[in-house]
Amino acid sequence: MSDIEPSRQSSGWLTGVREAMPLLGGYIPVAVSFGLISTQAGFSTAETLAISALIYAGASQFLFVGMIASGSPLWLTVAMTLLINVRHVVYAPNIAPWLPQSRWWPWLMHGLTDQVFALAHSRLPQLPASRRVGWFFGAAMLAWLSWIAGSLLGAVAGEWLTSRWPLLGEVMPFALPALFLVLIVPRFTSRRWAAALVVTIAIALLCTLTGLTNIGIPLAAACGALCFYMIRLPETAGPTRGGRP
Repeated sequence: MSDIEPSRQSSGWLTGVREAMPLLGGYIPVAVSFGLISTQAGFSTAETLAISALIYAGASQFLFVGMIASGSPLWLTVAMTLLINVRHVVYAPNIAPWLPQSRWWPWLMHGLTDQVFALAHSRLPQLPASRRVGWFFGAAMLAWLSWIAGSLLGAVAGEWLTSRWPLLGEVMPFALPALFLVLIVPRFTSRRWAAALVVTIAIALLCTLTGLTNIGIPLAAACGALCFYMIRLPETAGPTRGGRP
């Protein structure tokens, strides 16, 4: 039995690495963009890597370097960075039921990004408890290291890459929206999720068109969450997780 358990844990993190690999198609281009923008804003390569390793939040990092470069007060920069990341208060409770007891979770939660959350929310319930810590470690570590590596590439060679391949500069900004689109499309199989997503997208688009870009993301997210929890629509036919409706 003692020989089987380490084998299960090992296969767990290898499975996590393998299943997180498709995320790299969105992570690396956006990280390269951040590395390039960060150095253009006056940050050194070491500072860029520290931001990616410690803050590790795509939208917040772009906001952070932009506000610092424009001379915004430090307290306001920190407050806005935390405001964008407040969505993690919702993420953690949604995957908590699938997390077995382990002293490693407080450290591993640094790797809970939007994409890792979406993947974990779907995969953790399908895995035996003995493999969940390993799976999450593999998936989160691959995503984190790829983000840091992409930031390094952008900081060191971003300008050379975009000057040599101008189309790359046009494609990179779309990588993150495309990645989010891939993650949410499977949720449209549920009427309840579809209603919440449509409300969220509509409000975000309306805020963008009316110039309310700063409040658009938190307002759209709040309205989408309210729609999900307040409006009860019948789900599509099919098996349910754990026998729950």
